[in-house]
Order: sequence, then C-alpha cells, then structure tokens
Amino acid sequence: MFLRCALRHLTLRSVGPVTTPVRTLASGNREVPALTRDRYPAQRGSFAELSDDDVAVFRGILGGPDSSRVLTGADEVQGYNIDYLRSVRGYGRVVLKPRTTDEVAELLRYCNERRLAVCPQGGNTGLVGGSVPVFDEVVLSLQLMDSVERIDEYAGVVVCQAGCVLASLEEQVGARGMIMPLDLGAKGSCHIGGNVSTNAGGLRLVRYGNLHGSVLGVEAVTAEGRVLDLMSDFKKDNTGYHLKHLFIGSEGTLGVITRLAIFCPTASRSVNVAFLGLRSYDDVKQTFLSAKRGLGEILSSCEMIDAPSLDSCTRFFGLQSPIEKYPFYMLIETSGSDAGHDEEKLTRFLEQSMEQGLVEDGTVTGEPTKMKNIWKLRELIADSLLSDGYCFKYDLSLPLDHFYEIVLAVRERVGDHAINVTGYGHIGDSNLHLNVSCSRFTPEIYALLEPFVYEYTSRLRGSVSAEHGIGFLKRKYLHYSKQAEPLRLMRQVKQLLDPNGILNPYKVLPPESPTQEMGH
Repeated sequence: MFLRCALRHLTLRSVGPVTTPVRTLASGNREVPALTRDRYPAQRGSFAELSDDDVAVFRGILGGPDSSRVLTGADEVQGYNIDYLRSVRGYGRVVLKPRTTDEVAELLRYCNERRLAVCPQGGNTGLVGGSVPVFDEVVLSLQLMDSVERIDEYAGVVVCQAGCVLASLEEQVGARGMIMPLDLGAKGSCHIGGNVSTNAGGLRLVRYGNLHGSVLGVEAVTAEGRVLDLMSDFKKDNTGYHLKHLFIGSEGTLGVITRLAIFCPTASRSVNVAFLGLRSYDDVKQTFLSAKRGLGEILSSCEMIDAPSLDSCTRFFGLQSPIEKYPFYMLIETSGSDAGHDEEKLTRFLEQSMEQGLVEDGTVTGEPTKMKNIWKLRELIADSLLSDGYCFKYDLSLPLDHFYEIVLAVRERVGDHAINVTGYGHIGDSNLHLNVSCSRFTPEIYALLEPFVYEYTSRLRGSVSAEHGIGFLKRKYLHYSKQAEPLRLMRQVKQLLDPNGILNPYKVLPPESPTQEMGH
C-alpha cells in the first residue's frame, strides 16, 4: 500500500499497470547491420578458416553427426552473429552449445590446436560488440549450461553454471529469502556468466557493490583447455593470488567462465520506491546528497532520468508517468528490515527535500506491484530509444559535478543529425548512460560522436566504460582510461593465458599497431 505519510505537498498518485515486454521488442524488426569489417574497418588475424572436418569434430564432441548442439545453417547462426544494438555483425559459420565444463575444455583445446578463433557468448545483450564475432570466429554459446547446482541459505551462496539467466536466478534465490546483488534491465535474457565476464554493475551497485566483491569463486577454462577451479563458498579466503579477479571483467579474452559462486544477501523485508520530479540537474545532485545523508544504510538505488528519456519510454510502450512532466526525475529505492523505521526516514527525507525546494512532486509506494511498475519506467528506457532506428549508446563514469554536461555538449554538437540525445543512469555510483538516437547509422554522425565523447570524458578524468565493458566498439579508446604501462601488462597477461590469441580476438585490448591483430 502507499505510504500515507505526513507529506504536506507530496502528491501520492496511483501507478497503473505496466506489462513486461521482451527485451528485443524495440529492436526485433530493425534492419540487419552492415558487416563489422565494412562499418568499422578491422584486419582479420591470421587464424585458420573453418572446414567441414572441423565441424565433424565438433559434432563428435557434442553428441554425434546429428547433434542439434552444432548449428551451421545460415538462418540458425545469423542471430548469434548480430549484437543486441544491431551495430555490429560477424559472419561466423558455426555455433557450438556445450552442456558441461569438460565439453567446453575439449572444444577449446581443439580450436587452440587448429588456431580457430572463438567468440564466447552468453545472452548476447551486450552493448559494445563483445559477444558476437567480428569476422568468422566460432561461436561458443553457453545457453545450455543453465543448471543451478546449489543454494546455501546459511552462507547466502548460490552455485550455478554460467548460462543461468539472471531473472531465473533472482526468482530462485528469492524463494529462499535472498536477493541477487545484481539487477539489470536485461535480466530476462542476460546470463550470469556474461554479467561476471563484463563486470556488470546495474541498479543495486550503490547498496551491494560490484561483482568483484560479490563473486566468491569461478571456474574458468583457458584457451588451451585447462580447467581452473577457483571456486569458493567463503567471503574470506586469503590464499595467495585471487586469480578469479582476472576473469571478472575480462570479457572472455582470458578464459571462458563455466561455473561461479556468488554471495546473495538476505532479502529486505521493507522496500519502498519514490519517483520524484525536479526542475534542474543541480536539484538532482543536491537531492542525491540529501538521500545519502538522510537515508543512509537503507538507500539501495538512486537513479536519474531526464525528460527526453522518460518521454521516449512512455511514448513507445504506451505507459503513463505517475507524476506531471519535469525536466528531471529521480527513482529512489530503500531497503531495510523495519518498515516503521524505514518509512519514518523516507518521510523525513522527502519533507526536507520539498521544504528546500529540491523536489517538486512525487509518488511513493511500498506495494510490490506498484514498485515494479515504477521500475519499468526506468528499465525500459534503453529499449524505447532503439525505436527511432539506431542508437549510439555510451556508458560512462563521470564526476557528479559535471555528470549531465556531456549530454548538453553532445546535443549541441550533433544538432539535427540526431532525433534525440538523452541521459539517464545510476547517479548513485556516477554512471551515466548517454544515448544518441537517429534514423540510421551514418559515418557523419559517428565521426561527430567519436572520439569526441571519449575525449570529453577523459578531460573530466572519467571512465570510458562504467559497467558494459570494452568489447570491440571501445577498444581503440581504452587509452583514454588506461595508461601505457597497465596496457602493456594486460597484453602480457593475455599472452600468458591465451598464447595463440584465439579467445575473443579483436576485443578489449587495442592492437599495438593499426595493422596488428592477435593470432600471428
């Protein structure tokens, strides 16, 4: 039920029903993109080319000549070659679907011996071209590795295979009174292995931290087919180098994560959501500071949405905002164990924010269905922005004093080339999602945006990737956030674990020279 608090000026409105569309709704009918090699010039490494004999070996490993776990038909493999944003497209000829770690090891061992490049793939919801082939790489899909092996309520640990869908894990641990520390708009289709491989952040990071802290252990297979058992059920395991951290965020370039153990906190018994309207970004910034001070330990999410982002979402999905139109909105979630205590703190925070002239209007609820409906207004923005045809998406960490300035700068720079330039994201952890919507990809607007966006971010000492990884699309801009010596060490680690460079080539690390690629 709604919090009937003493909010003298805060209008508490009912929140209507919101359906849950499939994530590909806005993008499913869009045109097939140009091949990556044509849109973003890149040189193929000196890897072997797939042969019929190779396919026969794959079929032998995965169940015989009639195995349905080896896909080779053009229609069957096309979806695995195109990314979610439809910004990149490879032309891999085969998709492999192992069910066990041993099968992954045997497949990688063979590909390494043959010098066949491999592209590991989870739910293929990535935004930087990291989960699809650039050229003709073998696609290693983890879709069938979706077993939940164990949920330990005492330790708060779930052990599962890498192909488990995040929403399914959330449901299963929720039934045991726990919560996944990770929540994403793509949770209905993304895989936990892909989340860990990209070190995804999401909506709950302000409360639970990033995956380097939540992932207790991983099992990973190297390019040479070595299985590394780095599993652990303990938050405290101080035994030498923590090698698991090499694979968290490495985007499949150092090894393929096949299993993992992740810490799941006890679910909060008292959860409330506030959706607020504000006049300016300065008001957003000050309200966030007030939320940190006034809500303290119960603050679990703090999101910012600008008016064009919300307008796109409500228009495309036929939704209605629960409050009037404002230039900015904030979605604040609290999670605790004492409903009375939490409601009192939230009431005091909102009263003070309105008395200070920061918050103009809002709605507050603790009813699960209404909270879910409010969250959909934030979670469906990304899909709605694809409805114009094409969307350049930038995932940046920026100082909060300058958090929204880049949206205004880009809006002025691209002018009429764009249909929409919007900004929203996790203000609680300084992560902005900058979106530039247009009718189609053109070299002209691409040249206006890159490297301008990354140069602007670098001048503010921000990060060119906050939570989506580097993939293929950002690798040539990695130097804006990483100096030469760290990059050199990263290349040495790659050489040690993947000496032939077969794992997700053309991703994360830029070539040392414009014409050099791994695989020589």
